[in-house]
Amino acid sequence: MRAPRPLAAERSGTAAGYPDSPPRRDAPDPWTTRAGAARRAPTRASPAPGAAAGAIAAGAPGFATPAAAPPAGPPPADRTPADRTPARSRVLPRTLLGITSLILALAVGAAFSGVVLYSYYQYRLDQTNDRVNGLISGYKKQFQNAEGQLAAQTNHAKSQIQAQLVPLQQLQAQANTLTELVKQAGPSLFFVRTQDQNGQPSVGSAFVVASNPTQSLLLTSYTTVAAATRSPAPQVQVQQGAGLPVAVTVRTWDPTYDLALIVLDRGGLPALFPAPPTPAPVVGERVFALSGLGAAGGSVSQGAVTEVSANGIEHNTAISTAYQGGPLLDSSGHVLAVTSRAYAPLGFSSDGVWFAPYLNSACQKVLDCPNGSISSST
Repeated sequence: MRAPRPLAAERSGTAAGYPDSPPRRDAPDPWTTRAGAARRAPTRASPAPGAAAGAIAAGAPGFATPAAAPPAGPPPADRTPADRTPARSRVLPRTLLGITSLILALAVGAAFSGVVLYSYYQYRLDQTNDRVNGLISGYKKQFQNAEGQLAAQTNHAKSQIQAQLVPLQQLQAQANTLTELVKQAGPSLFFVRTQDQNGQPSVGSAFVVASNPTQSLLLTSYTTVAAATRSPAPQVQVQQGAGLPVAVTVRTWDPTYDLALIVLDRGGLPALFPAPPTPAPVVGERVFALSGLGAAGGSVSQGAVTEVSANGIEHNTAISTAYQGGPLLDSSGHVLAVTSRAYAPLGFSSDGVWFAPYLNSACQKVLDCPNGSISSST
């Protein structure tokens, strides 16, 4: 007779008297072992209660000792590796509907992730564009400010240059202005030639201050014709342009103002107009000295007024011997004074700066002027 099988509690390692003791992990599952399967199999027809009891008591063969009932409740979680369900079977669906649902869920997740990533990308792109646009607008503003500053500095520099060029522009007349002055005054200009007290050539210029049908009156420098004021006097001749020399007579003179009046026996010559008394010449005003020597009928030298006084006009126009006695004109062609190399109202002379007596000074010294001033009808 076989010994009875141990109860499930004993096989699972549960100690008697300790119902809460954990079952042994290596104990066989009563529901999966072969013995458990035998217990779950249907049994033979049971004999009568009395006979069964007697047979059990007597230990009769053919009757197995009944085993203890399996434990109540669900089967234990611990099973053998062969009886466990694979993890992918518990995670991945096994049906077409499940697989479709899984793919749909993955697609929705991917789409949502794409939307999130694109939104983040667009956000960063907008930030970058805003920064770039800010830099561009700032650069444009700085560039415009720089352009404005450069334009302002350029205009300021131009204005300074123009201000500095004003004196030079006053000194430097345009070529057409000089040509017009020579053309305007040429018919009234003469080149004067004679000899000094040593018999050496003495030259200068003269211009018409009055004329009638038979003769003309010309003003010149006393220095040029000084020898002709004494006896015996050398001959004094005047020449206009490329014309022939003509003899003239020295009528009156004044050594102090370096003025002399000569008479030409030729009438109908145009006289140069005197400058009006107002406005008076000012320092820095352009002036022009003319000479009767030149193929075009005369030559011109330009300068500026450096001082104006009752004695005359001080100027820095270049005056050579050929220019002494000629007219000193303003920009309009009117006569301001008579050029001289010897007139020194201050008692001394200086190179490069000359004094010229006013035209009306001739009325006090060498001319008889109606109303005390020279006019075209004098």
